[in-house]
Amino acid sequence: MSRTAVVHDYNHPQPGATSTLTLDEKVTREIINNGIERPKGYTVSFHANPEVEKMHFGPKHPMKPWRLTLTNKLVLAYGMHEAMDLYIPRPADYYEMIEYHKDEYIHFLRTLEPDANNLWPYNMGDDCPVFDGLYEYCSLYSGASLDAARKVTNKQSDIAINWSGGLHHAKKAEASGFCYINDIVLAILQLLRYHPRVLYIDLDVHHGDGVEQAFWSTDRVMTLSLHKYDKFQFFPGTGGSDDTGPLNNANPGAHHSLNVPLQDGINDESYVQLFKDVMDPCISIYQPTAIVIQCGGDSLGGDRLGCFNLNIRAHGACVEYTKKLGLPMLVLGGGGYTPRNVARLWAHETSVCIGTELHSSLPSHTPFIEHFAPNKTLYPELGQSGRYDNKNSDKYLRDIVTNIREQLRYVEGSPSVQLQHIPPDLGALREELEQEIEEAKEANDHGRRRKERGMGARGEYAQQLE
Repeated sequence: MSRTAVVHDYNHPQPGATSTLTLDEKVTREIINNGIERPKGYTVSFHANPEVEKMHFGPKHPMKPWRLTLTNKLVLAYGMHEAMDLYIPRPADYYEMIEYHKDEYIHFLRTLEPDANNLWPYNMGDDCPVFDGLYEYCSLYSGASLDAARKVTNKQSDIAINWSGGLHHAKKAEASGFCYINDIVLAILQLLRYHPRVLYIDLDVHHGDGVEQAFWSTDRVMTLSLHKYDKFQFFPGTGGSDDTGPLNNANPGAHHSLNVPLQDGINDESYVQLFKDVMDPCISIYQPTAIVIQCGGDSLGGDRLGCFNLNIRAHGACVEYTKKLGLPMLVLGGGGYTPRNVARLWAHETSVCIGTELHSSLPSHTPFIEHFAPNKTLYPELGQSGRYDNKNSDKYLRDIVTNIREQLRYVEGSPSVQLQHIPPDLGALREELEQEIEEAKEANDHGRRRKERGMGARGEYAQQLE
């Protein structure tokens, strides 16, 4: 047989003509099919450092930073990155983290060895294990939240997203509930430099106790947490309806901690309506100037550690409702222990932020698409598994709304901030310290003056919350 009968010139097909497309062509096709474009009238930024995805808590630990890899691959596969400003943030440094956390605690994390045995004073152990790269992990996700907050305060972004953040359990001097550094508190402190009042919303199935505790005594931050509550059987055992802030009404933080304690199995319709019913009075009475929303994915149905029956669109409806308020918004991750569903959720909520509706079928070129088998859809049915019965009666939910409205009666309009201390800008603080060091070097022949200027300088700048 003649070779010319079987060997022919190969002509490259036009984009879209066959399935033989380059990756860029496939992504471009998704952008067109989903109508993805940059939002009109506002800017969305996406903050992600790929180094955080490499961290590993251990083979049996439910926290899997690899869920961020799945999330980012979905965002890229759909082409949503074309609608956002993308940033690879730097890690937070030591001095940025002690803006809230105690110096000795950050020093402990920075010098911690994997075989250390002095863990109990800082609540390290099974829930919060020591692993290789722990301090780097803390600085990476905290740095991303700080970068997102700065973009909001600088008006470079109207909605800033950091899915690696949202670790809401960490306390001032100890780890808690898989959380080591409370990036949310650090980010809110940054926002408070420019915004008189910040509303913090927590959609995680667990109570946002670390953030509530940090701002317990101030009226410049209102916390609103919707979560499963069981004082003795469900972590962290806090966030009951009577936990509303300091008991002394003279304390500025009184009635500024709002909790929505839920029972097992709440469904889509009840959750979304409840969210709207408690948000409306919060916004009208407190009048926040910025919002931070923690989008923990463990409130989805079928989560490894969760007990609700929510679907992805219902969870996203809360983000959509918050976005429509038109306030500067910081969007953070949080819990979520079924990685494929967490990735689906955060991809969907990214689409909510940029104002587009995604097709349910995952792009065929999505890396690791086999992890979304068998249906390979963005919106699997998660709420009808029958794993948990809905124990939240209509009356119970109405009582929650009534209690929230009653607490808000004590909040007499938006608070004045003229006499409140505004935390220093962390970036400016670092520049001041570097300038002082340089001046000290230049004044080497004036040893006494150098020592007097240096003593206690860092401690004077450190803002510690009560």
